[in-house]
Amino acid sequence: MYRLSRNDLCWCGSGKKYKNCHLHMDEKLSFMENEGLIAPPREIIKTPEQIEGIKKSCEVTRKVLDMVGERIKEGISTEEINTWVHNYTVELGATPAPLNYMGYPKSVCVSINEVVCHGIPSSDTILKNGDIVNVDVTSILDGYYGDASRMFIIGEASEKAIKLVETAKECLYIGIKEVKPFATIGDIGYAIQKYAEGKGYSVVREYGGHGIGLEFHEEPFVDHCGRPHTGMILVPGMTFTIEPMINEGTYKCKVLEDGWTAVTADGKLTAQWEHTVLVTEEGVEILT
Repeated sequence: MYRLSRNDLCWCGSGKKYKNCHLHMDEKLSFMENEGLIAPPREIIKTPEQIEGIKKSCEVTRKVLDMVGERIKEGISTEEINTWVHNYTVELGATPAPLNYMGYPKSVCVSINEVVCHGIPSSDTILKNGDIVNVDVTSILDGYYGDASRMFIIGEASEKAIKLVETAKECLYIGIKEVKPFATIGDIGYAIQKYAEGKGYSVVREYGGHGIGLEFHEEPFVDHCGRPHTGMILVPGMTFTIEPMINEGTYKCKVLEDGWTAVTADGKLTAQWEHTVLVTEEGVEILT
């Protein structure tokens, strides 16, 4: 922690004196660090100006997913979804964050049935009746990032597939309910894991949520399994994703030869929903 006197200007750039701004938060964080928890680095605590920019990018992401929901159906290719997402994102004045990110070749991830995440769109992959599909959109607007994903059921899916999709969505909102000042990342993971496993499912360990806003991926890593009152402390101004991947069978995954597509190790179904959230003084705000 930086050393400031009570009457110095606060480190956050608000223009207020430290004693009238973040002093009490820093004192509580110091106490919690002594209990073995992790205080968030100050660079991931967003300013009001940055939060407004992130909100606008998240609005683009929401609009893009709304558009996909209106068009997606049996018989279309995942490459068509990629084209829709790319063109509409650009039309809204933004940039698709996945395109060329660490070599990823497309503007969106489309993950079907046993694909956990990072499914690469292709003209050869055609949506069929009964498929469950995750579409994961991240937008960059004026340098700010917004990330979300939704599940779509194509035609008439099996009862077990529908139940899995519903449970994954419930897990997302159960995790979001844990977000409030001075809660921890472990609280989120514990709540999700307890609920999912109570329903007979498993929770993916290898992938999780992440800080976002000024970069695509920032601290913290948001594990969807865990123990309460462990890990990084949540404070107002933090923005991150919660995106539990819930599997019908084992939680283990494997990556295909393309280096991106992650699938369940046993070939069983998986489902995921995602929001970008903001920790507020009162609790949490869903930005997407």
